Amino acid sequence: MSTAIDTPINTSMIDILISARYVIPVIPLDTVLENHSVAIHNGKIIDLFPNTALKQKAYQAKQHHQLDKHILIPGLINCHGHAAMSLLRGFADDLALMDWLQNHIWPAEGKWVSESFVFDGSLLAIAEMIKTGTTTYSDMYFFPDQSARAALQAGVRAQLSFPIFEFPSNWGNNAQEYIHKGLQVRDAYKNHDMINVVFGPHAPYTVSNATFEKVAMLAAETDSAIQVHLHETQFEVESSVQEHGVRPIERLNKLGILTPRTQCVHMTALNDKDIQTIKDSGSHVIHCPESNMKLASGFCPVDKLTKAGINVALGTDSAASNDDLDLLGELKSAALLGKVVAGDPTALSGHSALRMVTINGAKALGMEEKIGSIEIGKLADLCAVSIDEIDARPLYSPVSSLIYTNSGARVKHVWVNGKQLLNNGALTTLHETELREKASHWEAKIK
Repeated sequence: MSTAIDTPINTSMIDILISARYVIPVIPLDTVLENHSVAIHNGKIIDLFPNTALKQKAYQAKQHHQLDKHILIPGLINCHGHAAMSLLRGFADDLALMDWLQNHIWPAEGKWVSESFVFDGSLLAIAEMIKTGTTTYSDMYFFPDQSARAALQAGVRAQLSFPIFEFPSNWGNNAQEYIHKGLQVRDAYKNHDMINVVFGPHAPYTVSNATFEKVAMLAAETDSAIQVHLHETQFEVESSVQEHGVRPIERLNKLGILTPRTQCVHMTALNDKDIQTIKDSGSHVIHCPESNMKLASGFCPVDKLTKAGINVALGTDSAASNDDLDLLGELKSAALLGKVVAGDPTALSGHSALRMVTINGAKALGMEEKIGSIEIGKLADLCAVSIDEIDARPLYSPVSSLIYTNSGARVKHVWVNGKQLLNNGALTTLHETELREKASHWEAKIK
């Protein structure tokens, strides 16, 4: 166990002490600590120790949270979504992906997407994510400056993947303009401790070779990440073979897109060669099981990817195709589906599943040195889940309770940088009544 680091003035005076029934730090792997406390000062974790050592430690905390009926875990990391599309929750259901996009979602976005749509929709999404334990999320959507504004108001971390297409939208006219505007947002938040702006070329079927090559060059020059929808459906793969003569993964690899900074979203239609290419490139996979199931896009072979040594993280996708942003609920779907796809009930254990929404997500976003586990020196992004409700009793395994029960609904407390964003189920930085009113306003307009 690591030893405590010194606080700036007096080692006994700290900001926050959290004493929990169980602490699952994620690192060390497969560890559950019973009756432990986490000490926080200046937004960082400075100590982790058994409650029996409380008197010996002699910490004097400004706040001491006694969570005797809770599991404390790292704040969750949602690696893919389109936050503002929460305003299109349930707008178009029971459709195939391309029909859903081309005939319903894109026309609706063309009519309604604006700065206010993105800001209001992002706040609605962030509130839902905080209430279910998410402290960091990745977003790919228009007007990313408004997404950043919403994230900062709420107090959460965000990776903003500015979208790049060849066709016009309400945010730009072509790929060149999208890149120009996205880089302006990136410059505005350069070196920001809460906002990271990266490239978001939408998908192989919406982006040309020339644009992909330009993105690859600019990402290398700026040391930036790339997030791209890839191998989302078998139809996408077959269309690529017909048009380009190669599968999408091979095409993007030749164009320089696949690197250790690349986040490949969906990845359902994969063969062994695809998996080897991803492994060799060092790219990450972002699994979105519920969206893939609703759109019947296919199944990501998580067990195969993991055994190949590929980092797999989790995303909810948007509320328009999910229809919720509960990452713990998504985790349950991922764990169950992973067993079915592998044909093996031992595939994707509880601990390995939890890593998908914590340290694996941090690795995918290039933030594993700062977040993703409860370790001394890391930022105090934490989530406390109650185990006192009927649907959590009896409790034989804290990890099982997190993965396989309705644990998202039992999230009670959330901290980012040691700042409490959720206190006993109530938001502290956002106003639920205002958010409901804004959602109703957009519902009336869009209907």
